[in-house]
Amino acid sequence: MTHYDVFNGDADGICALQQLRLAEPKASTLITGVKRDIQLLKNINGEASDTITALDISFDKNRTDVIRLLDKSIKIEYFDHHFAGDIPDHPKLKTYINTASDTCTSLIVDTYLSGAHRLWAIVGAFGDNFDDKAQNLAHQFQLSNSNIEKLKNLGIAINYNAYGATEADLHFKPDELAMLIHPYKSPLDFINESETCKTLQAGYAEDLAKANNLKPEYNTKQTALYILPNQAWARRVSGVYANALCQAHPNRAHALLTKQDGDSYLVSVRAPLATKTGADDLCRQFETGGGRKAAAGINTLAFTDVELFMKKFNNQFCPS
Repeated sequence: MTHYDVFNGDADGICALQQLRLAEPKASTLITGVKRDIQLLKNINGEASDTITALDISFDKNRTDVIRLLDKSIKIEYFDHHFAGDIPDHPKLKTYINTASDTCTSLIVDTYLSGAHRLWAIVGAFGDNFDDKAQNLAHQFQLSNSNIEKLKNLGIAINYNAYGATEADLHFKPDELAMLIHPYKSPLDFINESETCKTLQAGYAEDLAKANNLKPEYNTKQTALYILPNQAWARRVSGVYANALCQAHPNRAHALLTKQDGDSYLVSVRAPLATKTGADDLCRQFETGGGRKAAAGINTLAFTDVELFMKKFNNQFCPS
């Protein structure tokens, strides 16, 4: 019998897994990848005695493989906050899916565990750009402002590590990072004791400094669009830079288009923080698009489709 932990390689996925395995220790095979690698259940063949926990990957994008694995009598528990579509009723499937615009998978797991490892939930929420929720939980925990800031910076750094075209772009492979984090019951201990944390935060600071020199290609009160070069630093920083722009301009939607091989862009979209809705509706209009209400993306947008994207982007966030 094999248990598989299948999780998004970003802060939300890793921190959700960290909470679960601290509360429910279990030997497992880790299945993950870069941020945009979400069709992860296809990597499991599996047998009837196997079990799977899926975290922070769209049910909609994995539905075919969920059904395939259920047909093998494999037990699956599923925690997520992305668009799910129809969820089959099956005795081997348990779902904890909440697509509300103000939650993330780490917070869903926190509720499931009745706050057993809430500090890691706070890190995951900060990493996924749910600062208000993270701050509220942190104050309930009576954390000092200094420690709250440390948790926020850690969440951003873990999230930053997930972005790249391949794992070669990253400072740490996501499964490796999850294993390095796992021994730490408290994220504050990880921050104070781990060289891994220092590496992540130094890399983030260096890449963000480059991003801060960028100027928007298109900019209004309601929308802004940035073009990033086909370089590893740009791929690494694109998601967290989009989050930073949202924090600085909460009433504005943002699109970051990162050049990639094959005459195409990788697209990150953030809805205005004031509304936290619309990003998934926009991106699902494109073949390789998906995500959640507040943050979504397109894996491959051809150069020739940029004009169409800009039209749809403006229609979504600047309705007449």
